Amino acid sequence: MKATAAYISENKERFLNELLDLLRIPSVSADPAYSNDVNRTADHIAEHLKFIGLDKVEVCQTAGYPVVYGEKILSDKLPTVLVYGHYDVQPADPIDLWHAPPFEPVVKKTEIHPEGAIFARGACDDKGQMFMHVKAVEALLKSNELPCNVKLMIEGEEEVGSENLAIFVTQNKERLKADIILVSDTGMIANDCPSITTGLRGLSYLEVEVTGPNRDLHSGLYGGCVANPINILAQMISSLHDENNHITIPGFYDKVEELSKEERAEMAKAPFSHDAYCKALDLTDVHGETGYSTPERGSIRPTLDVNGIWGGYTGEGAKTVIPSKAYAKISMRLVPNQVSDEITELFTKHFNSIAPKGVRVKVTPHHGGEAVVTPIDSIAYKAASKAYEQTFGKPAIPVRSGGSIPIVAMFEKELGLKTLLMGFGLDSDAIHSPNEHYGLFNYYRGIETIPYFYKYYTELMANQ
Repeated sequence: MKATAAYISENKERFLNELLDLLRIPSVSADPAYSNDVNRTADHIAEHLKFIGLDKVEVCQTAGYPVVYGEKILSDKLPTVLVYGHYDVQPADPIDLWHAPPFEPVVKKTEIHPEGAIFARGACDDKGQMFMHVKAVEALLKSNELPCNVKLMIEGEEEVGSENLAIFVTQNKERLKADIILVSDTGMIANDCPSITTGLRGLSYLEVEVTGPNRDLHSGLYGGCVANPINILAQMISSLHDENNHITIPGFYDKVEELSKEERAEMAKAPFSHDAYCKALDLTDVHGETGYSTPERGSIRPTLDVNGIWGGYTGEGAKTVIPSKAYAKISMRLVPNQVSDEITELFTKHFNSIAPKGVRVKVTPHHGGEAVVTPIDSIAYKAASKAYEQTFGKPAIPVRSGGSIPIVAMFEKELGLKTLLMGFGLDSDAIHSPNEHYGLFNYYRGIETIPYFYKYYTELMANQ
């Protein structure tokens, strides 16, 4: 792999500039105002896949945004790695909290990233991490050291539920045949403590609407006489947790797996600093379900959180009204054995049951997915661990993530393939938040590590 390593070293500056160009395109899939930019991003990536030497590169149209596909098949006797990533990004709101415009990337040093970090929407999630794979494959191809077959599938709707990707996968099973799926849409513990994600939580995401009177009312004339939807919604949401931060929806925990003391003790070996955690978030203390540590609350326990709430008048000055409607967006992170559709149904039934007289409630499901746990004794995991040890000088620690990637369960169901999650981001990278960033160390180390995964995976597969 010497030629590949040398190629990466010689082209670092170009690799960075190409990522910055990609980050300048505002590919926000949730907002139709950016539809042209999302499609433009797909075309941009397709041209780049052709540039690095992939074959059969195609912008595959769907009912939504396109899937970009490309491959390099060396031999049907070699294993095939299917790389998944996404080119769409979260909305940048609230814009005024960004230190620089979210789609005008800047590189600057931070305490955690003394060598510099890229600040832009999508820098880590997932353009930066997806582009690591493109650059790693480029380095292998240009150095004639690609040891196996590789396929890249990069979608544009991950941030809105990947509904059309599931259809694409179902319709293209032959094209997507592989031995393992490789994804970098997760993180690691720290730059000096590499880790491989071995579990993801599932997701149930929905919107609630509470309606009171048929129009906004004067709060002086009607206050105290009719139900205020904002007051009611706040009370209903508050009741969804008890004094121990336990979720109160009947049946919510029925299928939750309780890990053994031994398993929890193994998890506790991963380094975690309460003080550093609070300092990074400017908190005076942590908050969560009684009886569990902070790392456990964020990985092996289910949660319910309000992601947005609105209603009434929020403009400048005063407008004294009782609003007709109030809204909230709510997400529930789920653990293995919980089924997203069942949890959505339990929530809907419970939320309707706790609505007082005088209001009407509507629950609208948006999207969901199932939790997954991946084995640590697989050939892919062993190859990844060796790859991390090669570039970091130490083996990676297996960890469960609190995030959700619903398509991982879909891949296993539709393609019969396990997914390996090799993430290089950090929890401090502010993904989905203002000032999202990605360390140059992480970007380059990912490009350096991924080729070794191909090498070791091919060798281990040959010896099985």
